[in-house]
Amino acid sequence: MRGLPWVALFLLLFAFLPFLPLGVWRAFLLDVGFFVLLFTALALSWDLVARTGQLSLAHAAFFGLGAYGTGLAVPHLGTLPALLLGALLAGAGALLLGSVTLRLHGLYFAIASLAFSEVLRTLALKLPFTGGPIGLPVPPPFAGEWPLAAYYLGFGILLLAVALSLWAERSPFRLAQAATRQSEAVARVLGVRVVRVKLLSLFLGSLVAGLAGGVYGMKALFLTPYEAFGLRLAVEALVIAIFGGLYTTLGPLLGGVVVVGLEQALRLWIKEGYLVVYGAILILVILFLPRGLVGLLGGRRG
Repeated sequence: MRGLPWVALFLLLFAFLPFLPLGVWRAFLLDVGFFVLLFTALALSWDLVARTGQLSLAHAAFFGLGAYGTGLAVPHLGTLPALLLGALLAGAGALLLGSVTLRLHGLYFAIASLAFSEVLRTLALKLPFTGGPIGLPVPPPFAGEWPLAAYYLGFGILLLAVALSLWAERSPFRLAQAATRQSEAVARVLGVRVVRVKLLSLFLGSLVAGLAGGVYGMKALFLTPYEAFGLRLAVEALVIAIFGGLYTTLGPLLGGVVVVGLEQALRLWIKEGYLVVYGAILILVILFLPRGLVGLLGGRRG
């Protein structure tokens, strides 16, 4: 049960953040908190796939599918049904990608998943109903009747991501993922259905990424293919998980707070040069904390 008190503390903090006395920084801190929730959920969904040994760069595709699916559906269906539709669209994309590519390994799968994201971004640029390069306006959640709706939708997605991560970490599925990651040949000898394990992991991760994309669209009120399908999303999810600690639930939670908070603070204080400092800090952490931030807490990698 190691790490669960920290996970619970993290969730409690963000559940009650809007009710804390934040003063003149309230709006800014709530925006930062929203992006911490969203990108932490995205990192947890990426880590769920990484536990099978696959380096996925397709999370930008799942995020974009969820964002555009929700954005197109929300004027007709309402907030929650549109989010569900966007998540299912992302899940369908994961099943399509997985059925074709999950027999690939390592770098080959990473390249295939990156190509999948680029194909979808090109389609979003060309198809007329997506708004093309001009972009797609998206209504706010619940027609803007509740100012904190986007924040708590993001919190709900994080809860789902945490629940899936804890299930994968503490159920027999963890053993199937670990065997697949260590050696697919040995896993098959042990009776593990390797492709099914990888496909299920990719599907569950894509659902969370699709929900995150849908909430992002309703928060931003506008989508463009360059943002919704941008490689930056996949890289940020990867960096947060590695920074915090791979194959754990606590790692991406810690990584999300530090990485997103650090990025926003440096952008505010240093402006144009913040990327240089941000990159240098990330390099130092990766070099000297190979187990991520959970290593400082005595955490144990799965």
